Order: sequence, then structure tokens, then C-alpha cells
Amino acid sequence: MGKPTTRRYLSRSTDSVVFKMLLLLIFWEQVDAQCKIVKCNTDYVAAISNPRTSNKNAVFCNALRAYSQCTRNTARTCRGDLVYHSAVHIIEDRMIQHNCSKVGPTTPPRRQPPQPLPDGHVKQACDYDKVYREKHETDPKYLHCGVFGDPHVRTFGGDFQTCKVNGSWPLLDNEYLFVQATSTPFHSSSNATVTSKLTIIFKNMKQCIDQKVYQAEVGNVPAAFDDGSVNGGRRAGGSSLTIHEKEPGRHIEIHAAYIGTTIRVRQLGRQLSFSLRMAKEISEAFREEQDLQLCVSGCPSSQQISRTKDLSRTHSMSMESARSLCRERLAIEDMYFESCVFDLMVSGNANLTDAAFHALEDARDFHPEPGTLHIFSKVEKGPVLSLSLLLVLALIGNIGHIA
Repeated sequence: MGKPTTRRYLSRSTDSVVFKMLLLLIFWEQVDAQCKIVKCNTDYVAAISNPRTSNKNAVFCNALRAYSQCTRNTARTCRGDLVYHSAVHIIEDRMIQHNCSKVGPTTPPRRQPPQPLPDGHVKQACDYDKVYREKHETDPKYLHCGVFGDPHVRTFGGDFQTCKVNGSWPLLDNEYLFVQATSTPFHSSSNATVTSKLTIIFKNMKQCIDQKVYQAEVGNVPAAFDDGSVNGGRRAGGSSLTIHEKEPGRHIEIHAAYIGTTIRVRQLGRQLSFSLRMAKEISEAFREEQDLQLCVSGCPSSQQISRTKDLSRTHSMSMESARSLCRERLAIEDMYFESCVFDLMVSGNANLTDAAFHALEDARDFHPEPGTLHIFSKVEKGPVLSLSLLLVLALIGNIGHIA
């Protein structure tokens, strides 16, 4: 495996600086679920990437006018958002620098076709499985992580947690890959939070790929990276990173063969789910200060939901109805089933059964040990109990307290 190199966000080009600043802002903001500034940013980047005309100034002006129009359309829902206001100021500055008129044609974003890739032996070094087998004379070990629903996290180590995380949290942060999830309330009157946005950064790696950024949010699950490309770039190993559309606007899969990783992103109702299969060696390639990774160590203890204590939240659906709906999609009453029941009772939305169902299907495809696919809830130093029984006990306790 080649040692990845760090790609700086700044360059000599003024517009490149602006582009990198936008990306940095996107990575760390906590955007309201209805604010569509991320889509405006993505469309602008796609519009100015690899212009097919010698008149680059016209390309920038057209793109900036489209960018400005997009920000106006989402202004009402982006009040107070740092990324939105930064984008507005950047557009104004760029319009002045490029001497652009405010009235004129706009450039719609375009999805670039795959670029031809050079052949050569270097491509072989970007096949993780092959390199690992040649070096160790055995197959690499793989791990699975999944995030879905309210949100529930299945870690690499097989821990199954329900978290109350709100805002942006890193799922992965290692030398090769960074994944950040943003959770927001399911709706204004609900205690449930769901994943509304995912940002995935494939870090620049010598010989194999250029740095690539993928972003998805509810209502926008693109089948291309932020720069409009569908592979890892023009390097010899560029074909070792590819993105594939499985269901338009709702389900994509990213294959990163150079690091032995496959990622699935789905939109199910008004929430996103994330599922990953990653080589164990890659998952462990991080520094001590990068220890906050939900896929590695789960949620911080302060963010973990105690199923018995958290049952005091207002329930939007009866237990009987939730169990009946979940049983239609999930035959085994494991943690996926219990999470389904939990989500339905808290949110009242029957569509969340799909989240648990597809999370289990992804785990079935990605988990290296089928015998440990199903996880059952346990109480420390006690017998195995289902979430449903805990719900009953908590409700009885509340009724007794009221009486």
C-alpha cells in the first residue's frame, strides 16, 4: 500500500481558494434540514469544473449567476446559517472580480462522463485485495459498520448503540477516509433525530486517486462526486474508486478497491442510511487524536441512549402497532427489530421500518461472519431482555408512579 499524501485546501488560484473554503465550510457546519445551501455549493463546483470552452470568464460568470439564484431560492430557510451567509458574500466578491453582470445566462450543473484512464502496472498497486494477498499470503480481514434510523450505530466491534447525537459527528476519520454524518430532528414536534446529511472524503493517495468528495443530503443523493466525476481521476489507479447509481436519487454505492472499501448510501423516507465494508487494516490506520469515530468506538457515553431511561419521551405510536409493522419486514426479533420498534414508537412514522430492513440487508451483504449477523439486546449482569419488555416495565413503572 502506498502512503497517502495530504492534499492542502489552498492553491495559487483565487477561485481554487474559494472552492476549498466552501468545502471546509461544508464539512463542519450544522445545516438545518430544509436549508439547501449544500446543493447550491455542489452545483456551483460542478459547473466550474473542467470548462469545455476557452472563455473561462464566461463560464465563471454563468456559474456565479446560477449560484446566486440558487441562494436566493433557499434564503428563507437558511437564515442564520454560516455557510449560507458566507456563500452570499463570496458570490458578490467573485462577481466583482470577474466583472460579471447580474443579468445574463446561467450554467446548469453537468455530470461528467468517466474520463479515459491510462493503463500500466501502477494500477495493480491500487488493488488492495491483491496487494494484501501477495504480501501476507492470506486474505484480508473485513469489518462492517452501519448507521440508520434514530440513529442506531453498529460499530466495527459489533456493539449496537442508539445515540442522541444532534449535529455533525465523524463516523470515520483515518488516513484514507473521512465520513461525517449530520443528524437533525425528524420533525419539529418529534424527539427523534435522523441522519439528514453525509459528507465522505476520499483522501488523496499517491498513484491511485485524486482527493474526491461525496456529499448527500435528504432530497439530493447524487451519482457523482462534488466535482462531477464518477471515478478517482486521471491517475493510473483512478478506476479503483468508482461510484454507481443503484436507484436514481435514492441509492448509490461507492467502490474503493484501492483501500478494500465499499460504501452504500440510501435515502429512505426523510432520512439517510450509511453502510460500510472496510478492510480491518485500513480501519486501524488513524492517529490517537482521531479516536472520535462512531464506527470505531461508538457514541460517547454522554450521547448514548439508555433504553429504559429514555422511554419517558412522548410516544407517537403504540407498542402493539410498532411491533406489528416491524414484524412485517423483520422476521427475527434481534436488535434491528428492536430498533425498528423504538423508531416507530418515537417518531410515529411507519416508513422507518425500511431503514431497519435495509440496514439488516446491508449487514447481510457486508458482515464477514454471517454467524454473528444478528445481535440481541442484553442487560449487564442480567438475563437477555427485549426492548419491548423494557418498554412494558417502564410504562408500568410510570403508571405506578402516577397512581
